[in-house]
Amino acid sequence: MTLPGLALDLAAPLAFLLLPLPLLAARLLPPARAGGSGALRVPDSIAARLGGGATLAARGRRRTALAWILWAALVTALAGPRLVLPAAALPASGREIVLALDLSGSMERVDFSIEGRNVSRLAAVKRVGAEFLRRRAGDRIGLVVFADQADVAASLTFDTEAVARTLEEARVGLVGRSTGIGDGLGLALKRLDAAPGRSKVVVLLSDGANNAGQTTPHDVAELARELGIRVHTIALGPRETSEADGDPDVVDARALRDVAETSGGRAFRVRTTDDLAAVADAIDELEADRAPAPPVPLRRDLWPWPGALALLTAAALLLTRRGA
Repeated sequence: MTLPGLALDLAAPLAFLLLPLPLLAARLLPPARAGGSGALRVPDSIAARLGGGATLAARGRRRTALAWILWAALVTALAGPRLVLPAAALPASGREIVLALDLSGSMERVDFSIEGRNVSRLAAVKRVGAEFLRRRAGDRIGLVVFADQADVAASLTFDTEAVARTLEEARVGLVGRSTGIGDGLGLALKRLDAAPGRSKVVVLLSDGANNAGQTTPHDVAELARELGIRVHTIALGPRETSEADGDPDVVDARALRDVAETSGGRAFRVRTTDDLAAVADAIDELEADRAPAPPVPLRRDLWPWPGALALLTAAALLLTRRGA
């Protein structure tokens, strides 16, 4: 059944095959024994003179009608009527993206700015990264965080808003304070390898050098190439190892560039919040190719209405029985 802009369908249409069941039962089951109800049976002629025959017959017809209404309402509720509401088409890419985020202690350094305010590196990443994730409707997105250890903060999901909120709640110290780039990337690859998508991407962001974990970034990048997973890397921070001057908290941009090139991805160098926003836009362009997917219908269950009718009809049957 179709209405303007709406449609009705059934979750279990075969349930309507149960409608004639009472007739079959009446035909196949043996009749009830006379006198089983305890009522006094009198000849029709006497009942007519007593003046109650017409009333009893009418009451019987009402009870039969109520019983059929009750049965029809129960069967209709069992069939699961639903109102189908059209939904707008979403972009779909078949792409799986995992953001692998460095949560080492150096991410607390205050050398970025947002709207004229000095903020930590992590605060800048949260602002730009959450906006990037919210723009990826149609992709399945996951979040891996790493420091001494690597952990899955958000499993792959189409709920980009939930992943963005998880990113906004991330804080340094959750998984240590060192920088295990290889382990973080390895965990991201493990999650993507088990995913069904056609196109799989890791966006790896770090502001340091690999100094923790059991694997090296280059070895894991070779694994990514074998698995067909592209890794885009973001080297975050004002200075890199070639400009260290004794500062241990500088980014190993060369190692991150090697990871990207080995896996077939792109390497980005970020020194300011504006750079970070530009990188997010660039990755959006690299991982575009999204087209409208078929609209996903939204269904609203209507079975409570016939269910309520069945309940009211059952109450009416009880009342007529008491009045008999």
